Amino acid sequence: MPLRVPGEPHPVPFRARAWVLALLLALAALGRSAAAEAPRAHWEAEWISHPTAALREPGVFHFRRVLQLPRAPGRFVVHVSADNRFVLYVNGRRVGEGPARADLGHWRYETFDLAADLHAGENVIAAVVWNWGLIGPLAQQTDRTAFLMEGDTPAEAAANTGAAWEVEQDGGSSFVRREAHGFWFYWAADPPERLDGSRHDWGWREPGAAPGSAWVAASDAIREVIYPMAGRPESRALGFDFTRWALEPDPLPPMEHTPVDAGTVVRTDLDGARAFPAQAVTVPAHRSVRILVDRRTMVSGYPELTVSGGKGATVRLTYTEALYDAQQHRGDRGEVGDRSVLGQWDEFRPDGGQGRTFGPLSFRTWRFLEVRVEAADEPLRLDGLRVYFSAYPFTERASFRSDDPVLGQLWEICWRGARLGAHDTYMDTPYWEQLQYIFDTRIQALISYTVAGDDRLAQQALRAFGDSRLPEGVTQSRYPSSLVQVIPSFSVEYVAMLHDYWMYRPDPAVVKELLPGTREVLAWFGRQLAPDGFLRKLRFTNGVDTPLEGAAPGFPPTDAEGRSALVTLRYVQALRDAADLEDALGDRSVARGYRAQAGASAAAVYRRCWNPSRGLLADTPEQASFSQHGNLEGVLTDAIPPADQAAVMEKLIDAQVRPAGTTPSIAIVSYPYQFLLARAVDRAGVGDRYLDLLGAWRRMVALGFTTVPESPDPGRSDTHAWTAHPLYDFLTIVAGIHPDAPGFARIRIEPRLGALKEVAADFPHPAGTVRVSYRREAGAVVAEVELPAGLPGTLVWRGHRYELQAGRQTLRLPAAP
Repeated sequence: MPLRVPGEPHPVPFRARAWVLALLLALAALGRSAAAEAPRAHWEAEWISHPTAALREPGVFHFRRVLQLPRAPGRFVVHVSADNRFVLYVNGRRVGEGPARADLGHWRYETFDLAADLHAGENVIAAVVWNWGLIGPLAQQTDRTAFLMEGDTPAEAAANTGAAWEVEQDGGSSFVRREAHGFWFYWAADPPERLDGSRHDWGWREPGAAPGSAWVAASDAIREVIYPMAGRPESRALGFDFTRWALEPDPLPPMEHTPVDAGTVVRTDLDGARAFPAQAVTVPAHRSVRILVDRRTMVSGYPELTVSGGKGATVRLTYTEALYDAQQHRGDRGEVGDRSVLGQWDEFRPDGGQGRTFGPLSFRTWRFLEVRVEAADEPLRLDGLRVYFSAYPFTERASFRSDDPVLGQLWEICWRGARLGAHDTYMDTPYWEQLQYIFDTRIQALISYTVAGDDRLAQQALRAFGDSRLPEGVTQSRYPSSLVQVIPSFSVEYVAMLHDYWMYRPDPAVVKELLPGTREVLAWFGRQLAPDGFLRKLRFTNGVDTPLEGAAPGFPPTDAEGRSALVTLRYVQALRDAADLEDALGDRSVARGYRAQAGASAAAVYRRCWNPSRGLLADTPEQASFSQHGNLEGVLTDAIPPADQAAVMEKLIDAQVRPAGTTPSIAIVSYPYQFLLARAVDRAGVGDRYLDLLGAWRRMVALGFTTVPESPDPGRSDTHAWTAHPLYDFLTIVAGIHPDAPGFARIRIEPRLGALKEVAADFPHPAGTVRVSYRREAGAVVAEVELPAGLPGTLVWRGHRYELQAGRQTLRLPAAP
């Protein structure tokens, strides 16, 4: 029997591998089809494009089909996709957008019923399609500019893309290479847009040819081959492999597109502009003016500025999360004064027409929006400003209330931050990057399960990260992405994220589908194990976190052999998570191997890194440095014996909650990594101290944040959803609501109230709503619990267990001794 690296599946004889692989692929396909709509099997429509435009260069294109209908249809369903993106209109009304971001091997198409917007007679189906080319956001994968529409049945076949469609390139639209925007920070999101109104076809969504339009017959998008079926999506399925897009239906609901308040003017150098945008305002000829609009809270969405006249003027919209002082610091997020507007921008040059509306093709994110006008020979009237909120359509089904009003404010800003970080993928930040990172996404997915009770976006992410694996087995750190980046610790979080899904959602098919990929990930780590049970210095990077304080450069430290307690224990946790999944849904012999290796590696870390005099795990066997990180992982993996865990966690909390001006003796976790610190606090039974760890979040409230930031000031991003985890903590630690079996088949309620006198929470369980409330009375805590029908559970209070039943029940619990 050949030796096996931990995480490697059983060796398979060469001749058997083909049918084993085929069987695994078939099982994976069955699991996936059970969770998502099957792809369309037969396509008659063809991918179309502009006949002469460069298909891989930046450009904006208008497509349209004029239909004559004898009567208004009761149903008119079409399937639509594009590369890079599209917005669809019917008879001038916006119908939807897409496709949801993915990779070329899992390219999405959207489905719309156009019947409500169609009528007897002449109708115009139109779409704007754009390609950012080389200056696109890193989250965008692409092959070439192309558009596709297919009617669902022969009754809608007149809408199929082909020779009957027209196309024109919008000569007035262009994109601008990402630049510093006034400061130097990492920027990976959409580039700025420019629109020259004098070269734009303002009537492109209407039939006929307006002056200056350039309509031509659309042509095949795949035109480098001679075969007549090359442009059909099904050519890939038939094995010809001419089209680059392997089409799949988008499993997500349409993104929200809701009008919201545009805000109020808080600074301007134009008389009368304070009434804008509620009232129109005119900028005189040859004037340069600025109008700063404050929404009071952060928003992601689409601004639309309508103007009249002003031929030759330049209008720039600049979007910023907050205003900057002379040192480019932000401080109080609501302060205006003479602070600067720095950030993303779009630019528009009016053609002098009446009621011209400009809005970027991509959503923007901002709290403050500056309208800067450089008027030419004509006055420019600003008619109005509209804003449409856009994000994944989560519904806030959970609630949390307490006698501490600041916690209510934290709930509000964390939920807004979570919403802005969720579109057709999760996003680390909708302002700066728009990339779906595994570590961020694990936190965001747990918020989705527990606050919204919605797992659809999380399923998308789990599959995307599974698809991101490199041939050697490790996942990419973010996906979809046009630029490969690998952070091995994020592969560990991928395994944990799949384990989370298994515990919270009653859907083992998704977990079973993706489980084989975790074996490849863990095999990659296993090949880098040293004989002593530690991981060697990992290929790519050992990076795990950027501590806030107390760490030397190059965290986490390693010894001369490349050993790190933290990195090894993250691997141990992944082994244990995967063992649970294998026991339930996979191969129990693989689970036994995982547990054996996890035990051996955890014991090695404890033996070499435990420092009895400090009562903490050191970062390396040299025991020269210590961190919250390594010790919290020691608790989560039980590398630190359970009897010592509470004392260790008290030390970690005290290191963070210390007198101002003192220096910590151990490295302190970042905002996102505090998510894992909170898990260790809960596991060690010291959850009553959780609220002591919220000092940074309380400062966010005091500074006027309306979403949560990436890091402390001076930082980069104010819209970083990985810092929104107090939402999850309030429900799971303070209100105490936990799954007690896979699929949330049982519930465990173990509240940790700290100094709070009253707490109440609603929680969206797959079976219905769980409601809990706690109030302190003389000598007791009164707990009221309501469980949905069919959900068994237990309430745990200071070591005592109380069985719960479906329906409402009241328990009188002894107060703390």
